[in-house]
Formats: sequence, structure tokens, C-alpha cells
Amino acid sequence: MNPSLFLKDPEQSELGRNIIRHSIEMIDDIGFENFTFRKLAMSIGTTEASIYRYFENKHRLLTYIISWFWTWMEYQYVFYSNNIKEPQKKIETIISLMLFNLEDAFFVDHINKEKLQHIIVAEGNKLYFTKHVDEDNNAKLFKPYKDLCNRIADVFAEYNPEYKYPHSLASTLVETAHHQMFFSEHLPSLTDLSKEKNNSDLRDFLTKMAFNCLGKSN
Repeated sequence: MNPSLFLKDPEQSELGRNIIRHSIEMIDDIGFENFTFRKLAMSIGTTEASIYRYFENKHRLLTYIISWFWTWMEYQYVFYSNNIKEPQKKIETIISLMLFNLEDAFFVDHINKEKLQHIIVAEGNKLYFTKHVDEDNNAKLFKPYKDLCNRIADVFAEYNPEYKYPHSLASTLVETAHHQMFFSEHLPSLTDLSKEKNNSDLRDFLTKMAFNCLGKSN
């Protein structure tokens, strides 16, 4: 994890890990807007000052847990695609990854992956839709997300070396997957997909979008 994200590494202490655990649970429960360090401190049984020793503010904490998520997603992709040779199969694996359909290959006892996935869908854009996005980008705070998208873009370029927009398609695929999940849950008139978990229609939509853009039929 980028050390610019924290003042004190939360993974190195029980309190730090509790901060991560309870912040994920609380943000998933009440939303980022209503989340405060005061509420977090009460949940953990500590003081606000103790939390501020780890994170400068709540946006930095959100950036930390979302960056952790993208790092974990990249590890998942590497694990599941390691022995796959065909780029088409790699793309299908990527879509499964975006839909959270792959079995978790890594266990971390203080991070609830399901709740973290909810946060990504509902709160993920708040990471970079800020006035200080350029400053954060210069500090390489978004590197885990960009690393994952670059891996996806490399697969698209492998599938069709003539395709001009692999990076645009990679980020669009990731964002579309999560936006459609959010719309199906909260703004159903903006999507044709239902809110059923592991929705096959969303998989079909993403698959067609990817392969149609890449210029080859699936």
C-alpha cells in the first residue's frame, strides 16, 4: 500500500486493523457521507485522536480501503489467469472478476470482502471525483486501480492488436459493471438489468460490449 495513504500503517497494530474492519462495516451500513471518525471511534471503543494518528481524514481512509480492494482484485486476476493462454478466456475471467463471481483465493480476517464490494459499487467514484484529484494522482494514490486497468488493457491488445482503445475499454468495462449494479439496485429505470446477484444478463451485456468493441465475435 502507498505510504502516502496513511500516517501510521494500520496493518501493523490491532487498533489499525480494527479501524479498517469497522470502517468497512460502517461505511457499508450508513454510507460515506454519514461516516465520521467520531462514530468510528465510538464503534471501536477508542478516541478520535487515535484514529487521526493513522489517517489524515476520512477520504484518505476511503482511498486506503478502495486501493486495498483494487490490489486484491489484481491478485485475484493473476491467480486465476496464470495458466490461461487464450486471450478470449482471459477476458471471460476478467468479466467474472468484475461481477465478483470468482471464489476468493485470499483470506484476510479483518476485511469483509462482501461489504467492501458494496462500497466499491456505491462509493467507488468518490475516490477521484474531488477537487484534489490531480494532487492525489501525482501522489500515485490511484496506482492499484490503474494497474488493474492496464492488465485488462493488455489482454484486450493481445486479443486484437489492431484495436485502438484498449485502455478506454478497460476502464469503461470496470466502471460499467459497477454502475449497472448500482442502477439495478437504486435507479432501475437507467438499466435493463435486474438486481439479482450474479446476474447472467449483466454478464451477457459486458461480454457483448467487450467483444463487439474489440471487433471479433465471442
